[in-house]
Amino acid sequence: MADSMEPRRDLVIDGVELTVLGTAHVSRASADQVRKLIQSGDYDSVAVELCRSRFNALMDPRTLAQMDLFSVIRQNRVYMVVANLVLAAYQQRLADQFGIEPGAEQRTALRLAKDQGLNLLLVDREIGITLKRISANLGWWKRYGLFAGLLTAMLSSDTVTEEEVERLKEGDVLETAFAEFAVERRDLYVPLIEERDRYMAAKLRRELARVGAKRALVVIGAGHLKGVTEALETDRTDPGEVLSTLERVPPPSRWPAVFGWSLLILILAGFGYGFAVSTELGLDLLIGWALITGGLSALGTLLAAGHPLTILSAFLAAPLTTLNPAIGAGMITGAVELYLRKPSVGDFSRLRADVATWTGWWRNRVSRVLVVFVLSSLGAGIGTYVAGLHVVERLIRAGG
Repeated sequence: MADSMEPRRDLVIDGVELTVLGTAHVSRASADQVRKLIQSGDYDSVAVELCRSRFNALMDPRTLAQMDLFSVIRQNRVYMVVANLVLAAYQQRLADQFGIEPGAEQRTALRLAKDQGLNLLLVDREIGITLKRISANLGWWKRYGLFAGLLTAMLSSDTVTEEEVERLKEGDVLETAFAEFAVERRDLYVPLIEERDRYMAAKLRRELARVGAKRALVVIGAGHLKGVTEALETDRTDPGEVLSTLERVPPPSRWPAVFGWSLLILILAGFGYGFAVSTELGLDLLIGWALITGGLSALGTLLAAGHPLTILSAFLAAPLTTLNPAIGAGMITGAVELYLRKPSVGDFSRLRADVATWTGWWRNRVSRVLVVFVLSSLGAGIGTYVAGLHVVERLIRAGG
């Protein structure tokens, strides 16, 4: 394709001359322009749209191999890890299509900054905090809509032309590409784009002052170019105050816990009433609950290609975990699958490549543990409502 200049803004902030370059994360032109600017020798500092964890993942392939899956399961961080992998897979699919590595312009900036001894500034917010703030900004139904949208993007077989990728530099198109994963655009736009614009501007001001920069190149996604430069020019709030506010993770909503414990009380009351009517009815309710919740969780584990003993553990655990809002069936099945089929070093090293395809999620032992967690949890969740309706129906029939 024809050579093109990437969108950029030149401005002076707090006495520092800045060149803010808007890039596409899968683009040869962006990587070439970054290389050209840094090699000009005009800058003493380079800032990139990366947080520390993404920087480590980009620069050290062993980062995934060091992931503690037991901790991920125990701390209930599976959905966050899956979301990260899905996003990486989506970017990898585009990169494979064009024969260019994901984040090529970032890698170029990092490598050249190191080679030339320039100050390297990481200015993006930690991705984990961003995902948590997205989750807090969405209702539970919209969270599932976002998750389903990410999965759909990963599984899509549609090809994208390089010209279309270059057009992602047109801010609204880029924002729409992100926001289409959410049911309501504004809910995703605020934490994913607007907040990060303000965060990167504040972090940049703080880091420039810290290293005593005079001239700096700022490499950010083109969708952030307008928002970041506007924040740099207009926001005079203390950077530390802005960063503290935007790094704060909102407390989780209490209604899911209230709903879970309320449901538990109602179900236990139903069991108690059933036994009060007759032992036969009470046992029928308990057996029905166990078969429905255990059966559907086991079915989810089977669809995830879990080990036979993992399927059995789902069947045995779900009737109990569905009566305890503090623990989910996936925590049991994920841990059992991980114990029975320990991933190899090769599984970790191939993880990013494998999750770029549908079959790869089942082939790789690391991602399959995550799939087992998700599908067994989904089965148990559906089973809770189906079994609850069964209890209500049997009690109504007994009362009639």
